[in-house]
Amino acid sequence: MIIAAFLAQVINIYSWILIIYILMSWVPSVQDSSIGRLFARVCEPFLEPFRRIIPPIGGVIDLSPIIAFLILKLATRGIFYLAYLFG
Repeated sequence: MIIAAFLAQVINIYSWILIIYILMSWVPSVQDSSIGRLFARVCEPFLEPFRRIIPPIGGVIDLSPIIAFLILKLATRGIFYLAYLFG
């Protein structure tokens, strides 16, 4: 159960990083900073498969982060379910 809690916390931290990255996309000067590039290296590999499946609506509104958050939430639930089964 400790491992499940640790993994859930890692997913929670990653979710917050995604939120910050998404908010940074509204301010291009922040996105071009060194921290913005770091967040892009961490978040883009996870978001990119969702963007291939769900293209932006009207070329502007990107719904892929919503699906990404749903997947992260399902992963957290799956981790706790497996911990319950095997723990």
